[in-house]
Amino acid sequence: MPLDPGIAALLELIEAAPYPPMHEGTPETARKAFRAMTVDLVTPETQVPVGSVEELTVADRPARLYKPATDGPVPTLVYLHGGGFVIGDLDTHDQTCRRLCARAEVAVLSVDYRLAPEAPYPAAVDDALAAVAWAADHLAELGGAEVLGVGGDSAGGNLAAVAAQELGDRVAAQVLIYPATHMGGDYPSRTDNGEGYFLDMATMLWFAGHYLGEAADLDDPRHSPLLGSADGVARALVVTAEFDPLRDEGEAYADKLAEAGVAVDRVRYDGLIHGFIDMGPMSPAAAAALDDVADRVGRLLRA
Repeated sequence: MPLDPGIAALLELIEAAPYPPMHEGTPETARKAFRAMTVDLVTPETQVPVGSVEELTVADRPARLYKPATDGPVPTLVYLHGGGFVIGDLDTHDQTCRRLCARAEVAVLSVDYRLAPEAPYPAAVDDALAAVAWAADHLAELGGAEVLGVGGDSAGGNLAAVAAQELGDRVAAQVLIYPATHMGGDYPSRTDNGEGYFLDMATMLWFAGHYLGEAADLDDPRHSPLLGSADGVARALVVTAEFDPLRDEGEAYADKLAEAGVAVDRVRYDGLIHGFIDMGPMSPAAAAALDDVADRVGRLLRA
């Protein structure tokens, strides 16, 4: 399928911007640029309404709890933001969490895990596991229903998959949105989509260098869940995009889950790229895909 026209227009804007590529800058400048592309574009009129928003501290990390305008108990989804383990925060993914909360009618607990290079691997994993374990012990204070899911996009999808593997039956469902699943892998989509589609291989290597450093064990399943065991893990939603360098490893992980007998809802959005959940204002196709993801999340957490 051709690249979505709205996404193509966005890529042209990014290409024309007078800024160096992310991998040529510092984490600080990359974080500012990411916020400019997300937080700074939201106005009071475009902010997605939810029932309530509360700032929390969860396992010693800042967190934000979104509840839908729904009576009665609802499932809880711990959400771990994307950004290559280097960029992103509660604010950059505020709109995404609001959309998931409102449309799926679930409580969303967004967690601000530590970032590299200041806190390299395994800091993000440790924070994610601690936050999900905390949520499992406090469901009555969160959504109220006895159903806990863990999810995230990109790096957050990686952390969600690791949490589902390590925390076993404490997690009932996992939502993996274009997840990174194999840090040292080699897949055709990394070549086919490695340049010109927002996330490129140079940036992926820049992220990995900050997160893992040079001495990492590339066979460690705590950063590459495709290398871990999927036996008995939670039912899953696995989302990929056609023009994403991470597409093939995400789909390989969906295959791994299915082969282990895990119930998997897998969906590829053709014409879209990595990061499409933030691109609804530029692309009706991306906005429709996020709505579809939220609908699937609602069904997954109530299966």
